[in-house]
Amino acid sequence: MGTINNKIFILHGWTYSTEKWNPLIDLIKKNGFEVEMLNVPGLTEKIDKPWNINDYVEWLKQKIDNQKVNNLTTSNVADAIKQFNNKVILIGHSNGGRIALNFAIKHPEKLEKLILIDSAGIYRNNLVIRFKRMLFKSISKVGKKFSSSQKLKNILYKIVGESDYKNANPIMKQTMLNLINSDKSLSLNKVTVPTLIIWGENDQTTPLSDGKLMNKLIKNSKLNIVDNAKHSPMFTHTSDVAEIIIKNLNIENSMKIGN
Repeated sequence: MGTINNKIFILHGWTYSTEKWNPLIDLIKKNGFEVEMLNVPGLTEKIDKPWNINDYVEWLKQKIDNQKVNNLTTSNVADAIKQFNNKVILIGHSNGGRIALNFAIKHPEKLEKLILIDSAGIYRNNLVIRFKRMLFKSISKVGKKFSSSQKLKNILYKIVGESDYKNANPIMKQTMLNLINSDKSLSLNKVTVPTLIIWGENDQTTPLSDGKLMNKLIKNSKLNIVDNAKHSPMFTHTSDVAEIIIKNLNIENSMKIGN
C-alpha cells in the first residue's frame, strides 16, 4: 500500500517531450504525493553511445539513490538511514514500463509499488515479429540505397510499423534494438513488487493481450482496463487514470480533481 511518504518517479515512453504528462502529474500531486518525471537517457536526456537494459537499470538505481541523498531532511544518522531506505513508487509507460519491470526484478527492495501503463516487455517470437526485427537491422542500409526517394523510405518504415525507429538517431536505433531483444530474457514471474497494470482497451501498439499476460505472470498484480483508450490513456483519459492510481494507493481522502 502506497502512502504520501512514498515518492513517485515516472519513466516516460519513447518520446522526446514530457509536457503531456503534466495534467496527470498535477492530479496526483493534489492528493499529497511528491512526483518526479525522470528524463530518460537517449530520449529526454542525451547519451553518446547505445545503451542496453542493464545500463538503464543501473542509471535508474543511481537516480533514485541520489535523489534520496539530496532530499535528506535530518542530520541524525538513524533518521537519515530510515529516510534513505524509504521505498518509492515507480510508474512506467510503454518503454518506460520495460525499464521499470527490469528494475523491479533486480531491485525489489527499493520499490513500494510498480505501476505499469500499456507497458512494453512482452517478447513475441513469431514470423511477423522476426521479420520486423530483420527489417530493423537492415532498414538503414536499404534506406541509403533509396536515399533519393523519401517516399519509399517512409513506406519501408511503415512496414516495420515503428515511427519511433524512423525518427531515432543511429545511437537510439541500436538502443531500441537492444531493448527489444532484452524482452527475451525478461521473466515477469520474477516480479514480486505489488503491481498495478493500467491498459487502454484499444491499444494497437502494445495490445491488451499483453496486459492480460502480464497480469497472469506477475503474481501480485491487478489489471485495470481503460475503456475506449489506446496506447496512452494517461493523456486521453487523464482523470480515469489518475483515479485508478490514487484509489489503488489507498488515499483515505477523496480524490481531488477540481481546481
